[in-house]
Formats: sequence, C-alpha cells, structure tokens
Amino acid sequence: MPGKPFQSKLAPHEEEIRSLLQEGTSYRRIAAQLNEQYSLALSHNAVFSFMKTRLKKKPAHKQFHDGLPRDIRESLLKQVAAVWTHESTAIEGNTLTLGETLLVLEHGLTISGKPLREHQEVYGHARAIDLINEMVQANSIAEDDLFDLHKAVMDNSALDYLRPIGNWKREENGTTGMKDGKVIYMEYASPSDTPPLMSRWLMEFNQRLDGASTAKQAIEIYAWTHLSFVRVHPFFDGNGRMARLLANLPVLRGGFPPIVIDVANRAHYIELLWAYAIHLGTIKRDSEFVPKHRIVDQFEELLKSNWNETLEMVKAARDRQKIREQK
Repeated sequence: MPGKPFQSKLAPHEEEIRSLLQEGTSYRRIAAQLNEQYSLALSHNAVFSFMKTRLKKKPAHKQFHDGLPRDIRESLLKQVAAVWTHESTAIEGNTLTLGETLLVLEHGLTISGKPLREHQEVYGHARAIDLINEMVQANSIAEDDLFDLHKAVMDNSALDYLRPIGNWKREENGTTGMKDGKVIYMEYASPSDTPPLMSRWLMEFNQRLDGASTAKQAIEIYAWTHLSFVRVHPFFDGNGRMARLLANLPVLRGGFPPIVIDVANRAHYIELLWAYAIHLGTIKRDSEFVPKHRIVDQFEELLKSNWNETLEMVKAARDRQKIREQK
C-alpha cells in the first residue's frame, strides 16, 4: 500500500515531530533532522503526508509544556518525571532519595547499599509515566491499557499465578488500621467483584477523561479517580502507584502538570484513605464509587496543597523562556 513504509518508520517519532512543529520547525528541516539522527532517508513530503493523516485522526490535547523551546521542555519533563517517580515510590517505602532517583534515571547508576528492587521500582515508574504520556492523546482508556501500565509499574517482579502482573487480582487483599481504639482489618473488593467493578470504573473514568478544564475540576477528577481506584484495589500490588498515575491522566489532558503528593505528607495521605475506606466499608459490584463525604473535601485540599511543586516547575520553565526571548 502506498505510503506504508514511511508511515511505519515515522510512527515512533510522532510526538517528536509534533513538538518540532509546535516550535515552528519546517517539514524540510524536520525531515533533515530525523534523517540525520535515525538514518531514515525520508523526504519532507513524507513527513508532511504522515502528519497530515495523524492530525486528522487525532487532534492533540494541549500539554503543560507546549510552546517551550526544546531544551527547556526536555529539562522540565525530566524534572517532573524524577519528582513524580521519587515521591510516588517513596510513599510505598522506597528509600532512594530524590537525588539518587535522578542519578538512576538520568545516568543509569546503581546506588551503593540500596536494594536492586528499589532501582527496578524507579525504572518501572518512569516507564509508566511514559505510557501515561502516550495515553494523553488516546481517545479512551481500555482494560489492556491498565494491564500494560501495571506491567510497567511492577517491572521485573516475580511471576505468581495467584498474584498476576498485568491482570486483575486472583486472591483477596485488604488493609489494617485503627478504628475506635482497635486494630481492624478491612478487605477491598473481592476477586469475583473486581472485573465487573473495573468494567464500570473504566466507563466512568472515560466519561471524566476530558473534564479537567479548570484547576478545580482537575483536583476533583483526580480525587474521584484515586479514591475509586484504591477502593477496588484491583491488582495484588502496585495499586497506590497505579492510582497516582491514572488520576493524573485527566489532569495532563487538561493541560496541567501532574499533581504529585509529597512523601512528607504520607501519614496524612494514608490516614485520609483509611478513614474514607473504613467509613464506606468493602466495595461491592453495584456500590457507588465515591459517595460524598467531608473526607473527600479534605483529600482535595491535600491535593491542592501538594500541586505547588510541579506548578512552580512549569512557571520557572516559562520564566526561562521569557528571559531567553528578551535577549
């Protein structure tokens, strides 16, 4: 079929081409740059035809880094990914510092005295961010997308039939906490209820996917996504990281940077999740995902106060751009 060879060659570089076009780079220059970097030997007409087809099929969602010069944009994305990865894995007990996380991601270094598992968690989370960034331009999110994301998060974890990677849990899971001065255990959704719950969850999540037009809406949708996902706890492990990744997808599609919960707020964050879960009890297949409660408002306040770090990163990048343009 005419055009197929250059389409298959250019497909892996679509986002790079989009970014160059946003910077005002000509098709001729883009073709020359791609040919030099990847030895593609393509004409500028091939690049034009490829993007003409793609732009018709998939209008791009605005991104928080749109319009930034390439070097500033790449630096910003690395900053955001490092902080997001560090804070999310640290909440789960990873002991790598932010500086060590950056060294692992940027230079592939092995940190002496730190377990290999913690390095793998960092690599896995960074890969999961890449997948989330790809999903930003998707029309909708499917079950297989969640499975692929889970495979990335659980990178190199041991295989176990009862605890599958990239599939719903096959055994019960739950959490322990305090209620009325007593230690109690609460189960999440049963393995039998999980598939129908997640089918309905995906439908409702997709309905909210493009609803974050304002900062307030972004926080509300993040809260709904996170709270509903962890109520089900559909995977045997990695649910917290998955929730914090997926909850940011509508945020990113709204053109905002991700909301990253600071590990310093870990105790308050976990307390709110526990309080909400124990208030509602084990979720059933016909339960409402996120009933209104004051704890939901408190969770949204926590998100609002933790959003400043990535918002400041974007502001600093925009300021660098302005200074450069004034020279």
